[in-house]
Amino acid sequence: MTTTNSKKTVGTGRDVTSEIFFLTRALKAPSLREAASRLAERARAEEWSHEEYLAACLQREVAARDAHGAEGRIRAARFPARKSLEDFDFDHQRSLKRETIAHLGTLDFIAGKENVIFLGPPGTGKTHLATGLAIRACQAGHRVAFATAAQWVARLLDAHNAGKLSEELTRLGRYPLIVVDEVGYIPFEPEAANLFFQFISGRYERASVIVTSNKPFGRWGEVFGDDTVAAAMIDRLVHHAEVISLRGDSFRMRGRDLGRVPPAETSND
Repeated sequence: MTTTNSKKTVGTGRDVTSEIFFLTRALKAPSLREAASRLAERARAEEWSHEEYLAACLQREVAARDAHGAEGRIRAARFPARKSLEDFDFDHQRSLKRETIAHLGTLDFIAGKENVIFLGPPGTGKTHLATGLAIRACQAGHRVAFATAAQWVARLLDAHNAGKLSEELTRLGRYPLIVVDEVGYIPFEPEAANLFFQFISGRYERASVIVTSNKPFGRWGEVFGDDTVAAAMIDRLVHHAEVISLRGDSFRMRGRDLGRVPPAETSND
């Protein structure tokens, strides 16, 4: 084999570099195209077999496609911001055990079609944890949909008014994981509460839900306007669920002395 500039040829005069470019383009394998020459050099230096070189090339392409697929799932989920479990400040949120989140991070709850519920005051990390778990699910190959409770209700109302509620619930049922953020911030009208109940009930023992709420279960009747509906919904959510209560001050208020009265302005006039 002879090398001329960046092109490699064989005794027959074939331009192997151009062939690899053409073939990887036809296969839509850009990562393989970029890695092939580097891996070939390594294969020659380390005396790999042909099979070892082929396996290394295929592994590189599969890894790239997995990463690309995960990014696509993360974008499709429509998270309000990208948050990871690794970035969570456990030192500030001392009411939470690292081991609990580490276990949830294995995503066994999705395989078991179980739920996760984060309860606590605003700013205690509920949405961060829900997002971190959901992003990890995307990276593991699961389709995820994220929205606030108000956004989910608006979506269900639109489908109901269009006469397509059943189709919408069926479509959402295909997601292994759905995140419902901010339950309790806005009370529901009776029709909205009924639609939301159908949404949650339809996922019972069929697929997972992560829910965040600033209100304890005892006050969900205020949110849904009906203690019976709230009790039925809670019953389905917590039957197979990890319920985590967060306490403490808001992350967003760290370092801010909101109780201090600013000094009065003085004037030399």
